[in-house]
Amino acid sequence: MRPALAAVATALSLLAAPGFAAEEAMQLETPTGAVHGTLLRPDDAPRPLVALIVAGSGPTDRDGNNPMAGRNDSLKRLAQALADAGIASLRYDKRGIAASAAAGSDESALRFDDYVDDAAAWATRLAQDGRFVAVAIVGHSEGATIAALTAAKAPVAGVVSIAGPGEPAAATLRRQLAGRLPPELAERNEALLTALEAGRLVGEVPPALAALYRPSVQPYLISWFRQRPAAAVAALRAPCLIVQGDTDLQVSLADAQALQAAQPACRLVRVAGMNHVLKAVPADRPQQLASYADPALPLAPGLAEALIPFLKGLAGP
Repeated sequence: MRPALAAVATALSLLAAPGFAAEEAMQLETPTGAVHGTLLRPDDAPRPLVALIVAGSGPTDRDGNNPMAGRNDSLKRLAQALADAGIASLRYDKRGIAASAAAGSDESALRFDDYVDDAAAWATRLAQDGRFVAVAIVGHSEGATIAALTAAKAPVAGVVSIAGPGEPAAATLRRQLAGRLPPELAERNEALLTALEAGRLVGEVPPALAALYRPSVQPYLISWFRQRPAAAVAALRAPCLIVQGDTDLQVSLADAQALQAAQPACRLVRVAGMNHVLKAVPADRPQQLASYADPALPLAPGLAEALIPFLKGLAGP
């Protein structure tokens, strides 16, 4: 067979192969602009369950990539793993991030509830889409808190928390920065955190802390620090799954255990060797940092194996 014909034949065989997934661009109109997402729909599943995937904090995009840390494609790989198992997914750039940047151009107007409202609107839209049998919501890191809160506002069949915090964001930030700042800056950091936890804006921020506490982001931080992840999980009435890697340097197994203690009906799965970006990496800081910018690393073994049976169970017999 000629090379050109062989290439065409290979392409056609891939399109016809079981597990092929079609991508579709979708957008959600919000009061501040369009939020853009990607629907991945397995070709061989006539009416699959669809998982709404919610990314974590900061400028993390729909694929799990953060310009401050690098490209790892963690959520893109997760969507592909679900598609291979016959599960559709919709992942999206939150307001102010990547393709949805225009929807959050006024940082000072953004609130945590906006993220919850957007996730609820996506979930409702998917629930009304006749192509899907049911909607589940899968949140990663901060997205896990958004997912739990969304379940009270939208028709979701189940909730998955991956590397979800078990404590308020200010407590997590305080823990992550402990011992990493010089004494004077650590004292100023604590004063800023305390003020924001109390709902007070702070006018002067040291340049070294401006990336975290710049005045324009403080209203969002106040709204974020009010959230109680364990309380949100305790309020869940839908089936729930908590997944936590044991080499995650950002969120610990204690966080996952706190979530399950709040809602004992949730099943907790510990994934051995999985870090915060869902890759199999030892608990070694240099290797961890490198993994945040390595899209070639596959998902940690055990992650898809935990999610897929739970999600398929939500679709019914």
